[in-house]
Amino acid sequence: MDLSAPIESVKGVGPKTAEVLRRVNLRTIGDLVYCLPRVYENYQTTVKIADLRPGKVVIRGKISDLRLVRTSRKRLTITQGVIRDDTGAIRTLWFNQPYRAKQFDEKREYYFTGTYEFKSGRYQLTSPSATLVQDVEQDSAAGFQPIYSAKSVIKPQTFHKLMDGLRPDFTKIPDLLPLTDGAPKFITKGARAEALYNSHFPESPEDAEKGREYLAYEELFELILAAKLNKQENQRLKSIPLRFEAKFIQAIVQHLPFKLTGAQRRATWEILQDLERGTPMNRLLQGDVGSGKTIVAALAAAEATKNGHQTALLAPTAILATQHFESLGELFSMLGGALQRQKIAWHMPRIALLTGSTRDKRQLKKLIEQGEIDFVVGTHALLTDDTHFHSLAFCIIDEQHRFGVGQRQKLLLKSPENTAPHLLSMTATPIPRSLQLTVFGDLDVSLLNELPPGRQPIVTKILPEVEQRDELYPAMRELLAKGQQIYWICQVIEEKNANTATPVIEQAKKLAKLFPKIKVDMLHGKMKPDEKDAIMTRFAAGKIQILVSTTVVEVGVNVPNANMIVIQDAEGYGLAQLHQLRGRVGRGDQPASCYLLTTGEGKPSRRLREMEKSTDGFHLAEVDLKIRGPGEIYGSQQHGELNLQVANLTDTQLIAQASHHASEFVKHPENLQNYSELATRIKKYQQLTTLN
Repeated sequence: MDLSAPIESVKGVGPKTAEVLRRVNLRTIGDLVYCLPRVYENYQTTVKIADLRPGKVVIRGKISDLRLVRTSRKRLTITQGVIRDDTGAIRTLWFNQPYRAKQFDEKREYYFTGTYEFKSGRYQLTSPSATLVQDVEQDSAAGFQPIYSAKSVIKPQTFHKLMDGLRPDFTKIPDLLPLTDGAPKFITKGARAEALYNSHFPESPEDAEKGREYLAYEELFELILAAKLNKQENQRLKSIPLRFEAKFIQAIVQHLPFKLTGAQRRATWEILQDLERGTPMNRLLQGDVGSGKTIVAALAAAEATKNGHQTALLAPTAILATQHFESLGELFSMLGGALQRQKIAWHMPRIALLTGSTRDKRQLKKLIEQGEIDFVVGTHALLTDDTHFHSLAFCIIDEQHRFGVGQRQKLLLKSPENTAPHLLSMTATPIPRSLQLTVFGDLDVSLLNELPPGRQPIVTKILPEVEQRDELYPAMRELLAKGQQIYWICQVIEEKNANTATPVIEQAKKLAKLFPKIKVDMLHGKMKPDEKDAIMTRFAAGKIQILVSTTVVEVGVNVPNANMIVIQDAEGYGLAQLHQLRGRVGRGDQPASCYLLTTGEGKPSRRLREMEKSTDGFHLAEVDLKIRGPGEIYGSQQHGELNLQVANLTDTQLIAQASHHASEFVKHPENLQNYSELATRIKKYQQLTTLN
């Protein structure tokens, strides 16, 4: 079977069907056979309604009495119905799926799969999936069926028919992975064809699991191999070596207004060692919120200036860039004075800010090109074609997951001809060990896992909105009476954009009435950059006591006097984002609190319960990976098309096997020439963090 053959070569696919398939990115036979089942339904476990017990169930029956109910609270649409078999009837419902009311033929039988539970005073089947009995029984292995992800333009019957047409040719699918040293025992000749066949035509759960294991391994091997090849290619590039001036760095460290943590010392040492090399550093500095990444980057930038070369720091927002510029400027100025008094030679980095709102950009860019500026802090304005550097040797990218591959490349191409700059990527989103081995496998990693002394713990509490008047408002008044400040986070800006979430404008008005003597203001992404900067400046100066904002404050904003954050509609955020938001408080020496406001009657989700229990970002990152997956956490825009259909990046055993296999294979990278399909497939992964 030629997997690269166009989709039209599949039996039963004419021009019209081909066009429909292309609309959902199914262009080749390979695309089709790798469109794997989302789940499997085991219809052998079907039970009669009279025998139902709470939990996941499959029942067979007819549905009737379908109707729509709209609720004013939370603006929900509920589709209700009754499912009957020859032993009884049960109530079923779907939330915000109004199309269900017209989906069913009351005369036909369906398999319904869902959760049978006691809710609102009665037992019911909640949000079940539904499949026509006739469609299931057409298959010879009717008891165990693959269920494919919904493709709105393709009927399930059509998809199954196409797969059945290809079925006799599955044995002709060529092998993909190398049968070389380090390969686990299940990587044998014909293993790929067997795995794909078992995935699409399993006769039992065991068949499906065997197929899943191979295909998961295949994905992990490709991802890890791409990272290892990237690392090899990076080591062939040339960079400007920056000599490690040990006495100079020691003098700076001795005159800092605070003591470095052990983790900061280790990370600084690793980075300065890398900068001495003639191959470009490609290092990730990961540390939890408030762990002190900026000072580590500043020490490395001072080293670059000492060597006569330039540094660029790229930040995702003007607010964060301005904050970096101001804090670094103050730090360098203070150090310059202290070292001068000690008669230690110090060329203080000449630092400049370049954002979209910078005035007289042309003059500033001229100074940068002439080498009159040593350290440029900026946003996307750094990436424009008319921004040229005199001698860019060191790049720092803050919150690097906020930038796409193309944006990072633009900055890296601004170094002198025939060289690549040293790259330090920083993130306050802790990265699980499994992602370090896979997605970030071509990066060296420095870890800041200690908080500076004096930091107070943040107490986190889940609070139903109905209880905020009795518990939250008194706590707010107590904190405001001490002269401290509060963040209040909303998901949306205006009422017209709101679904179930509270808008910023509405909440700001409400809080202004509740606290009439307190200055309340708001911040959101639709404001002009100058306006946002002005509000954050006033908040940082203590002129605003309660700031109602969207997640525009999520990254980097530093206001040590803000010691409470209230996150409204907290269930609408991911765990990583909640942790980032919580990191806006507790940045001084006072105790801090975080309230997670929830609506509805259900129990809090696992991610909220984990937030309440732990402030350890690395633990939360591992939990988030299990709950949401890497694509959700890190985003396909930033890391190429991850598109992991099968692999679970919490499967440490498979990752270890794939890493060993790839390490052995990459010892002879020329062997990749013998695996043309594998070479093509890993190219998408090689765009994740590559320097060249």
